[in-house]
Amino acid sequence: MQLTHDTNKFEKHFFPICLVCDNVTNAPNIGSLFRTADAFGIEKLILCGDDIVLGRKMIKTARATEKVVNYEICKSAIEVINHLKAKGYQIISLEITNNSRPINTIQFLKNTPIALIIGDENFGVSEAILNTSDTIAHINMYGQNSSMNVVQATNIALYEITKQLL
Repeated sequence: MQLTHDTNKFEKHFFPICLVCDNVTNAPNIGSLFRTADAFGIEKLILCGDDIVLGRKMIKTARATEKVVNYEICKSAIEVINHLKAKGYQIISLEITNNSRPINTIQFLKNTPIALIIGDENFGVSEAILNTSDTIAHINMYGQNSSMNVVQATNIALYEITKQLL
């Protein structure tokens, strides 16, 4: 028998992870990020950019998780990241670069809060943020494509991080 929201046996857990979205503006992606934030029990979802809209399409995709996820909308991702860095967060950008490391090879510290930075659907994480990051992580891919949807990549990254932090 399939379990429902009320009958599943998942233990609630919250992780010291802020998911910082650098100009992620697609409404269905934002809605899916709310669901992801809820599913992985992260501390906060921070949406950064000039064109962040929490409209009908986002709400439809979020399936009411926007009501339970701690979130904030800010203009400047770099200002948010500098603030989190000053508070002791480890800054990890999810991007493929010439010096990024596979996410499954990174040791995440249980006693250090994490800011996971994800980027624009078309252009990725900005160069300024990459230069501020403590670590740049990527997900190994074995096909011809060199990228995946920002929400899919975030799900994989949060799975790897939370698996280590449990």
